[in-house]
Amino acid sequence: MTPVVCGECGARVLCEKFSPAHTQIQWTDEAAVLPGGCPRIAAAVAAGLPSGGVRSCGALREGIEAAVLEGRLEVPADV
Repeated sequence: MTPVVCGECGARVLCEKFSPAHTQIQWTDEAAVLPGGCPRIAAAVAAGLPSGGVRSCGALREGIEAAVLEGRLEVPADV
């Protein structure tokens, strides 16, 4: 898996692309805990929800797309 950093909060996650539409994201411990973590996850946890309930983040998605365009995150060509 490839590290990708969110351009908004700086949280680092691990990503893997299986196709242009399929992205697997693994949240690191650091990304899930503030300070320095994802404010969306922190808000969910503060509200009593599990951290895994945070399903999307536009800023992180942009960081993943940038990593693909820059060649830091590969998308398999044989899909």
